Amino acid sequence: MMMVNGFTAREAQVGIKQIKDFFERRLADNLNLTRVSAPLFVKPETGLNDNLSGTEKAVSFQMRKYQQNLEIVQSLAKWKRMALKWYGFGNGEGLYTDMNAIRPDEFVDNIHSIYVDQWDWEKVIREEDRNLEYLKEVVISIYEAFKETEDFINAQYPVRLYKKLPDEITFVSTQELEDKWPDVTPKEREHMITKELGAVFLYKIGAALKSGKPHDLRAPDYDDWELNGDILFWNPALGQAIELSSMGIRVDEKSLIKQLKLADAENRMSMEYHQKLLGGELPYTVGGGIGQSRICMYFLQAKHIGQVQASVWTEDEIIRCEDEGIFLL
Repeated sequence: MMMVNGFTAREAQVGIKQIKDFFERRLADNLNLTRVSAPLFVKPETGLNDNLSGTEKAVSFQMRKYQQNLEIVQSLAKWKRMALKWYGFGNGEGLYTDMNAIRPDEFVDNIHSIYVDQWDWEKVIREEDRNLEYLKEVVISIYEAFKETEDFINAQYPVRLYKKLPDEITFVSTQELEDKWPDVTPKEREHMITKELGAVFLYKIGAALKSGKPHDLRAPDYDDWELNGDILFWNPALGQAIELSSMGIRVDEKSLIKQLKLADAENRMSMEYHQKLLGGELPYTVGGGIGQSRICMYFLQAKHIGQVQASVWTEDEIIRCEDEGIFLL
């Protein structure tokens, strides 16, 4: 019988539903969010699709009867900011939605799949809230939802699950991490600091560090690279760090122009989304994505994301998992 950390496959599906339902409610309450519908695909010329690190190519297709090209969303980072305006959300109010994406450029392994499912959320803020202290307040609110979810699901399965999260999340900048461990890779730094602290918000991702290289790549037209970051947890089931969320305060007019120049992507300024932003038509916002399968994987202590989501895996990955006693959905 297929097992996930002592759960049968059917029991694991019940646990997945319990985690998703509970966390979604806590996230919405803690951040004052309302659920809305979201697109699975967008027109590429609008500039609404997420370019991620700038190298991934979106899945595209054509409405054959209308000769209209469309792209499957890679995330909804920019769409959400437009939606806040369409729906008429005011300061301190926000939205969230279920986002499903296909990322064919992904290398699959224990925590990566070509199928992405996450909660995408976005909230209206004031211009004066565009600072690190406000960002930290938002991160703490999200972390409270994580801790509440852990307490809830552990109470449902007290024998099989145990507490993993520390009482507080620690804030560390990418430059502090490079200064501490200059001779290892950025991913190795993430593993080392997260193993040490348990839960970390690693902030300021995208801009070059003192070494001349960025910690990681970020698209230049949604997060402000000085006001963004990743929520990282130490995953004892795998013995490595796992990213649960990428988020940040979004670019304003000045940071958009600056980052597009740094990324040699100034051609995007002519797109509809970018024109609205530069024209002051869009609200100042903070937002991010939170991985649904990764949350379930973490709290159920699964060893592979394929134990909590149905996707497609390479033959090599299937064989490797079989050798390790990991059964994929």
